[in-house]
Order: sequence, then structure tokens, then C-alpha cells
Amino acid sequence: MHPHAALIVVDVQPDFMPGGTLACHEGDTIVPGIDRLLRQRLFKQVVVTQDWHPRGHISFASTHAGKSAFETIPLHGHSQTLWPDHCVQDTPGAALHPGIDWSPADLILRKGSHPAVDSYSAFQENHGPDGQRPRTGLAGWLRERGVSEVYAVGLARDVCVLWTVQDALEAGFTAHVIWDLTRPVTPQSDAETRTTLQRLGIGILDSARLA
Repeated sequence: MHPHAALIVVDVQPDFMPGGTLACHEGDTIVPGIDRLLRQRLFKQVVVTQDWHPRGHISFASTHAGKSAFETIPLHGHSQTLWPDHCVQDTPGAALHPGIDWSPADLILRKGSHPAVDSYSAFQENHGPDGQRPRTGLAGWLRERGVSEVYAVGLARDVCVLWTVQDALEAGFTAHVIWDLTRPVTPQSDAETRTTLQRLGIGILDSARLA
């Protein structure tokens, strides 16, 4: 076991799988590997995030007349990507993926439930109407349990995983991305994601190195 480390499993949900409303590139291919990793119980704590949007969420293109998915708009003083409707509360697409045994999870953190604020990171929501990024409380929860290091897997590599590890670093944790157990919305973003991680000093590794 990594005695001071937490695994954060980000948004492994059917809507992000091929055939889902916001499919990530080859998102389904990471499911068996994440299931194996959870069964190995290598981490002091396991945190699972779950995108959990109300209908009509501010990030949905369908909420904005005349707008299409993947367009951007100004929102609360920042650029907001508009997404297809996804992970709507209490729909099958918002469930945690059934191909994973989630029983090792110590915490399931639902995010994106505020109708007027998007939420990518496990640690902080996106900017709200007051210009601030509300904290989820995860940093304190981890510190109280002796965690100083986080490893992230899940979806999407270029959005929610990336924001999570950036915020983990800012909160004072050592951060890593388990690259082979993440997938992007689009693979064209991979070079930029790697460059960002390397510039920040966030570790990039494959799951085989954990055993």
C-alpha cells in the first residue's frame, strides 16, 4: 500500500463512454484496468467523483438558445465550453460504471450539481457568479486522513482529470496522473496535456509501475 496516497477515480460514468452523450475517446478501454487497480487496494484512501448535473445545467448547450455543443461562451468572467447534456441526475448515464466494483471507495463525491456553476475538479468547482471557485472540502478530508499524495485516473484526461491534479498541486499535495488509465475527450489534446503536466511537475506514470 502507498501509505500516504489517495487514488482519485474521476467520472467513470456511462455518458462518457462510446455511445454516451459526451463520449471520450476510447473511454471504455480503461474500465477493466481501473477495476483491477481498485481490487489491489494499493492506496490509503480511494475517492470517486461523479458528475451529477440537474436538468438545464448552465454548461449544457441546450440551455442556451442558438448555441451548439463545444461552442464557448463567456460565463462568470471566464470562458465556458458548452457540452451536450450529460450525467443528468438519476439517469442511467450518470451512474457509476457497472463494470467496476466500487466497494473499495471511501468517498463518493458528486460534483456539478449547482445549476449555474460548472465543476470539473474534485477539489474546487469552476468560477461562480461571485468570481470565486468554491471548494468541495476534499483537500481537508484527505489531510485529516494523513494523505499527502494523490494519483488520478478516469475521464476526461484533458478536462476533469487535468483540473483535478492541478488543483491538488495548488492545495499542497504531490500529484500524479496514471496515464494509461485515463482517456481524453479528443486525442488531439494529449500533447498539450502532457506539456502542462510536465511544466507543473505533476507526475505521469503507467499503472504497471504501481504494483
